[in-house]
Amino acid sequence: MSAITHHIPDAMIAAYASGNLPHQFAMVVASHISLCAECRAALGAHQAAGGAVLESTSSVALSANLKTNLMSLLDEPTVPEPVYDAKGIYPGPIMQALKGKPLRWKKLGMGVRQSLLSESESGSTRLLYIPAGQAVPDHTHNGLELTLVLQGSFSDETGRFGVGDVEIGDQDLEHTPVADAGDACICLAATDAPLQFKAFLPRLLQPLFRI
Repeated sequence: MSAITHHIPDAMIAAYASGNLPHQFAMVVASHISLCAECRAALGAHQAAGGAVLESTSSVALSANLKTNLMSLLDEPTVPEPVYDAKGIYPGPIMQALKGKPLRWKKLGMGVRQSLLSESESGSTRLLYIPAGQAVPDHTHNGLELTLVLQGSFSDETGRFGVGDVEIGDQDLEHTPVADAGDACICLAATDAPLQFKAFLPRLLQPLFRI
């Protein structure tokens, strides 16, 4: 894997460490951290800082009833969550989202495919498969978009993004990502609002593709 040059911003890593990042973006951050030693170290630093804050915080006494209720909850049997390791190009967080199910790709046209991993009112997360040389239609963003490259690479007006790199798009970014020569580009993309396509046909098909 080539050197990662596009990282997660420190403020976003801090939000992830504190549990304040929306689910769709947390999946991208977790996947990037699994590939990037630099951001993994940054996460460790934020977690250590958070632990130090907790240790320095004064304790609060619990009432007898609250303590009893809390201990009874701890005594209840729980079903452990299965652990999903990385598989091929897909990091553990993606395998966890799939929950052991196979990927289901949906054709978007021109060889481009997508597999929707999660969707809610707060946003969506999907895998995109883009053949070499194929472009994603020119678009801007109504909100925030995080795109993590898992295979191949793509280039746009801001530069080139290879495996492990993350591009962060917002309302100020208008671009036309094009998959580079070589392997098809596979990306994990998370958004908190629909994209804003410039051409008529992508806008017409957008509700059908839920992107």
